[in-house]
Amino acid sequence: MHVWLIATPVNKAFVLVTETFIIEHKHTLFRRRPMKAFKVIKSPEAFQLLADETRRRIIYLLRAKEMTVSQISAELGLTPQAIYHHIRKMRDADLVEVAREERVDHFIETYYRATAEMFNLSHGEGMSPAYAAEKATEALQALAKIGLRVRTDPEVVARIVELEKRMEGVGEKPEWAEAIAGLDDVDFFVKQGITHLAKLLTMTDKEFTEYLGVEREYRKLLRSLLEEPTKVEALAKKA
Repeated sequence: MHVWLIATPVNKAFVLVTETFIIEHKHTLFRRRPMKAFKVIKSPEAFQLLADETRRRIIYLLRAKEMTVSQISAELGLTPQAIYHHIRKMRDADLVEVAREERVDHFIETYYRATAEMFNLSHGEGMSPAYAAEKATEALQALAKIGLRVRTDPEVVARIVELEKRMEGVGEKPEWAEAIAGLDDVDFFVKQGITHLAKLLTMTDKEFTEYLGVEREYRKLLRSLLEEPTKVEALAKKA
C-alpha cells in the first residue's frame, strides 16, 4: 500500500516540521548502545592520563551519568576550557566518548560518558614499571587503614610488581580476555568471575603448578613486610 502526500502548503509545513524535529533529536530518538561494563586498559598513554587526579575525577563522574563540559566544570570548580582539554585527551585514548548531542536554542550541547563502568589496568606491556610500583605502594600503604601495617621498601615493591605480572601472565589467553571484555550484557563482577574460571579451566597442569609457585612466593614476600606479624597470626587463629 502506498500513501501519497499531496503537495499542499499544509503538507509541506508538516514535512518541514517533521524533518526539523528528526534533525534536532536524531541523537535521542534512537536507542543508544549501553555502556560497556568492563574494559581492559593496556595503552601507555591511557595509564599516563589516568595518573592525573582531575582526569580520574572526570572519569568517576562520567561513569555515573552523561554530562556536558559545562556540567563537569561546575561540579569540579574548573574552567570549561580546562575540562574540554582533559576530555579531548581522554577521547583520543578511548576512555571517554560522546553519548549524545542535544540542541539548546541555537547551540548543540554534547554529552559525554566513560567508555566503560569499570577499567582494568592490566600489568601487561602497556603499564610502565614506575606507574605499577606507585599503585602497588598506594595499595600497601592503604592496608594500614584496616589495621595491617607493612613496610614499603622500593626494592620489595618492585619485586611485588614483578610477581603480580608473572601471575597475570601464567595461562593468559588473549582471545579469552577480548571475548569476555566484549560481553555487554554481563556486569563487571560477573566478568571477573568468568575470567578467573576460564583461566583455571584452560590452564595446563604445568601452568597451574607454575601459578601456585608464584602465588606462594608472592604471599611469602607480603608476609615478610608485616610490621606486626604476631598480630596477624593471632587474627588468623581467631578466625
